[in-house]
Amino acid sequence: MNSASDKFILAIDAGTTGVTALVVTPAGAIAAKGYQEFGQHFPQPGWVEHSGEEIWQATLEAARAALKTWGGRTAELAGIGITNQRETILLWDRETLGSPRRAIVWQDRRTAEICERLRAAGHEPRVTELTGLRLDPYFSGTKLSWLAEHEPNTWALVESGRYAIGTVDSYLIARMTRGTWHITDVSNASRTLLFDLEQGAWSDELCALFGVPVNALPEIVDNWGDLARTDPRSFLDLDLPVAGVAGDQQSALFGQTCFDLGDSKCTYGTGSFILTNTGHQVARSDAGLLSTAGWRDPSGAITYALEGAIFVTGAAVQWLRDGLQIVGTAAETAAVAATVDSTEGVVFVPALTGLGAPHWDPHARGTILGLTRGTTRAHLVRATLEAITFEVRDVIDTMPALTSVAVDGGAAANDFLCQLQADLLGVAVERPRIVETTALGAAFMAGLGTGVWNSTDDLRETWQLDRRFEPDPAAAEKAATAYALWQRAVERSKGWAE
Repeated sequence: MNSASDKFILAIDAGTTGVTALVVTPAGAIAAKGYQEFGQHFPQPGWVEHSGEEIWQATLEAARAALKTWGGRTAELAGIGITNQRETILLWDRETLGSPRRAIVWQDRRTAEICERLRAAGHEPRVTELTGLRLDPYFSGTKLSWLAEHEPNTWALVESGRYAIGTVDSYLIARMTRGTWHITDVSNASRTLLFDLEQGAWSDELCALFGVPVNALPEIVDNWGDLARTDPRSFLDLDLPVAGVAGDQQSALFGQTCFDLGDSKCTYGTGSFILTNTGHQVARSDAGLLSTAGWRDPSGAITYALEGAIFVTGAAVQWLRDGLQIVGTAAETAAVAATVDSTEGVVFVPALTGLGAPHWDPHARGTILGLTRGTTRAHLVRATLEAITFEVRDVIDTMPALTSVAVDGGAAANDFLCQLQADLLGVAVERPRIVETTALGAAFMAGLGTGVWNSTDDLRETWQLDRRFEPDPAAAEKAATAYALWQRAVERSKGWAE
């Protein structure tokens, strides 16, 4: 570790339901934390939107709370790292920084028809070849095509150069810097359907296909270094370099110190995402996994990954809390689920915004099967936690055999869930002491960019194991039976919205 540096990093994780801010020490520990939720908007079934201004205000509040708790001096901060929900797309006025409409969120399904139209025209093989992705409403490109078709007056200002296009990282950096910088990184760019994965640049061919003007898109920069600088008038009186940026799942891979070929992690967040480091070569999957950019270092070398994207896991627990109101907090689900030995045949497929990997069905919808007069909230809560582990197994079964899985994210703190996952996968589940690895990855990048750490070897020294969950052989048969029932239920959930 660089003993010459005793400075701290402010890390901002702008997630799907709220913003977390951490002050991270040179030892890779969390000195302080702030969190602020923001609103979820559902204008129509299958539509999900966020207010850019609400994201920005939540960012200010979370950062302000973390800095107040920390109590240190601004001079002790080396820089800022940013990580964000990916695929969510925003427009903003380059002069006023105001947004003409709400962001269209990664969970939004409104562009299913556009995807089908492009697929029917034979474009998907070429899109997949260039991007490593598939035609699904999940990704940003079709959201922009939808805006061009349905909101032509707004889109005209994009084409004229008045409005900028960006993912959440670009938007926050524009707000922090008073509009001086319009940038993104390869991890966010690679989720737009507009990025040539092997060339590492925006694709004129793809931009033409989706009808997006290249000059409205942000400049693609390295994941760490002197990327931008905050304007103190806009961002909490702070004059600091934005020195690290990455999409949330790639940031979590970095935060788990998965720097070597084959290193893998599973993040339990709003959705769950399993990523495997594939080195400097683009790896392709025939089993529903996505090829994606991990990060680009200052030498220009890109590290790639394979990803299994599951849309709804933690969001299903949030739905139990806010929608059904059968639990008061997410934390109590473990205790409630443990009051029953099984779900008694109840299966929940949380396809609340369609199914992601490996099924890729935007028309699937949430399905609960096996209800009887004897079903209680405990059975449904347990079925929800089991569903998270089943969805993860669906993805991991398509990957090369793993000897263990590193987990992180909010639900990784749930011992009941981690043990279920280990039993179902038949391999150990390893949880680090710090499960906020998404924000930690952004801090690590910013620390590399400012000299807090000299190398990834320094970062490896900060990773510490909290607990290793070993699979219970006695639970294997029970888990296999429950998983077989799950697979039947998934098939019944498909195509419902059609």
